[in-house]
Amino acid sequence: MDVQSALACIAEIFQEPVNRITPETPREEIPAWDSLGVLTLIAELDETFDILLEDEDIEKLRTVGDILDIFKDNNKLQ
Repeated sequence: MDVQSALACIAEIFQEPVNRITPETPREEIPAWDSLGVLTLIAELDETFDILLEDEDIEKLRTVGDILDIFKDNNKLQ
């Protein structure tokens, strides 16, 4: 998957227009990135990409770029 596809996936998870999502976008600018949004993200990463997040991974998520790093660390991003 390339970066644009990953950004589109993240935008879909958080129900945001893809043009509002960049690697620099902070969590605070995404209304749906709340506790329920985190659960949705965890479920989507597990079901779709076979990525299991640890508690420390979740605590480090501050920007969209941090989610992209999860994809990279799990060899899902080219």
